[in-house]
Amino acid sequence: MVLKTYNPYVVAMAATIGGMLFGFDVSSVSAFVNNETYRAYFNYPNDIVQGAITSAMAGGSFFGSLISGRLSDALGRKYAVQIGAVIWIVGSLFQSAVLTSFQLIMGRFISGIAIGICSSQVPVYIAELSPKRIRGRLVGTFQWAITWGVLIMFLVGYGCSFIEGPKSFRIAWGLQVIPGLLLLCALFFFPESPRWLATRDRWEEATNVIAHIQGGGDVEHPDVLLEMQEIREVVRINRMSEDVTVMDLFARGSRLRTFVGCSCQMWQQLTGINVMMYYVVYTFAMAGYEGNTDLIASSVQYAINVFMTVPALLFIDDWGRRPLLLTGSTFMALWLFCVAFTMGHFGHYVDSLNGNTEIRWIVPNHAAAKSVIAFNYLFVGTFAPTYGPGTWIYVSEIFPLKQRAIANGLCAAVNWTFNFLLAFLVPLGFKHIQYRTYLIFCFFCILMTLHVYFMFPETKGKTLEEIDLIWEDHIPPWKTSKIDVEEFVARDREHLINHESNRAPTELGEMDRGLSPADTNSGLSTTSYDTDAISFNEEEAQNLLNQDHPLSGNDSISVRMA
Repeated sequence: MVLKTYNPYVVAMAATIGGMLFGFDVSSVSAFVNNETYRAYFNYPNDIVQGAITSAMAGGSFFGSLISGRLSDALGRKYAVQIGAVIWIVGSLFQSAVLTSFQLIMGRFISGIAIGICSSQVPVYIAELSPKRIRGRLVGTFQWAITWGVLIMFLVGYGCSFIEGPKSFRIAWGLQVIPGLLLLCALFFFPESPRWLATRDRWEEATNVIAHIQGGGDVEHPDVLLEMQEIREVVRINRMSEDVTVMDLFARGSRLRTFVGCSCQMWQQLTGINVMMYYVVYTFAMAGYEGNTDLIASSVQYAINVFMTVPALLFIDDWGRRPLLLTGSTFMALWLFCVAFTMGHFGHYVDSLNGNTEIRWIVPNHAAAKSVIAFNYLFVGTFAPTYGPGTWIYVSEIFPLKQRAIANGLCAAVNWTFNFLLAFLVPLGFKHIQYRTYLIFCFFCILMTLHVYFMFPETKGKTLEEIDLIWEDHIPPWKTSKIDVEEFVARDREHLINHESNRAPTELGEMDRGLSPADTNSGLSTTSYDTDAISFNEEEAQNLLNQDHPLSGNDSISVRMA
């Protein structure tokens, strides 16, 4: 029997190696995109071919995200991530042996499938294991792992750039196997998600996991009993509805949070962060930095990305999700405008830069060039503690248990769709509209600020089951920061009781016997559902269940045959 580790911090740090895979893949291209050996070996790829190479990972990730929900629900969160690790190892080995640009595209697509699985299910796995008081911090480690992966792979690429010939990038891409092996092996020592175990009627295992995480192994601890009660009620309700499909995410009562989740992932890409990550060497080349100086300046940006994520991990459960996202998009819009203005005012058009026809703008003014670099650093320093971890945390929290795996897969697929489009289109943007590319992303940041304010409710400090209640009560998002969940639970219970108490006495009398007058004539099932002293026929109960009506306290659902 394998010895299990239940410390939520240790579990989160190991699981988020899945995020490191994403980071490795990002900088595995950016470190070489302007490298002469790389460009010559692949026959000097034009903007279309380079865009395809860069975006192939996002294309694979889109596919991986779509299948990840079913995979996770069928096999468990942990095993789904391990399958992703195996696919990553295969993709890394494939990339290290490529001979043509088409083969490189295929290798990156394979690795992308792994990233799609891990990027959608690692946050779910961590969120379902984490105590609510530190859930944001632990899910945020996923983004921190991405930043570490970006920095480490960029430095590996920089070191390998001194190796002559194709070995420079082959060794760098082959080394990507290491984090995949670490992730695959580490997860054998960690527990499965207790909420997934509960959906498989493995209640003893689920209780044991919750007890080790919440109560120091004491299954009678009040926090353990409370959380298990919430999980039991959610699982019971979910089982009385049909299996969830992607289309169910767009049904009445679900479509709003699906829209918010998908748009949250979309906005992360439309901040323009991947302009700064995938093509950072292009940006710095336009600012007059060349060769190793360009790579060193780029590595500073990646280091900023790592260390500026730390404040979010420490304080996100105090700050809240809404302030984090609103502040981030506001300042990112400012920095993007400053980059565009400085480049436009002090720069000029060129046919090519050092033989690279994809770069057609340069800022010869030394002071202005330094300002461009500074604004890039400020942008990354703003993204890192805000939209970096904030997006993954928020989307992992807002969906109910029955939808969580599939919904996170769909939302991640949206992220990868826009990742793919931007990775493909940004080189064209730099070539044809130059510095104006930054103005487009500035406009997107302004739009996302308004969207978050009016559509994104606060989730800080609430259990995943309590977050469901916020959506179901249709609370205006700007009022959710100080919600008293217990008050809304009590109010909903009172409303439910009053609704049933106002029904005709004769009808209630029939219902107490398991039949209503309408049931007698219509032939409806005589199965009824009891909540405290109130009975519902099957049709009425199903209507409530379709609304995901929250039950709490001593409320319970039991099936009574007439």
